[in-house]
Amino acid sequence: MTARDKFVAAALVLFFAGVAVYAQNPKHESQLKTVRGVVLDKSENPVTAGVVFLKNVRTNQVRSNITNDQGNYRFSGIDPNAEYELYAEKDSLKSQTRNISSFDSRMDIVLNLKLDKKKS
Repeated sequence: MTARDKFVAAALVLFFAGVAVYAQNPKHESQLKTVRGVVLDKSENPVTAGVVFLKNVRTNQVRSNITNDQGNYRFSGIDPNAEYELYAEKDSLKSQTRNISSFDSRMDIVLNLKLDKKKS
């Protein structure tokens, strides 16, 4: 192996070591939001097996989540630079649609939803 080959090999090792350190540094990772809350009925009781919808307003992509036994839902990995609409449904009832703005700097957003109107 020539001196030039050793230099190239050493440079490649240092380059890939630097890339690995950069990739593991959390400051360089995109900070994603979480949206969570509880779905309640008109009497403020938790709603089991309600469906919560999260719609990206720009792409129209919709994610859904089913509430657990305590009425809880959670969406993680939310793009902080996008606008979203959030609402819940169960049987013939629907909640008010809530907006999640890219200007909201909270990384953990708690929004409780109440099923209080008939689906149209």
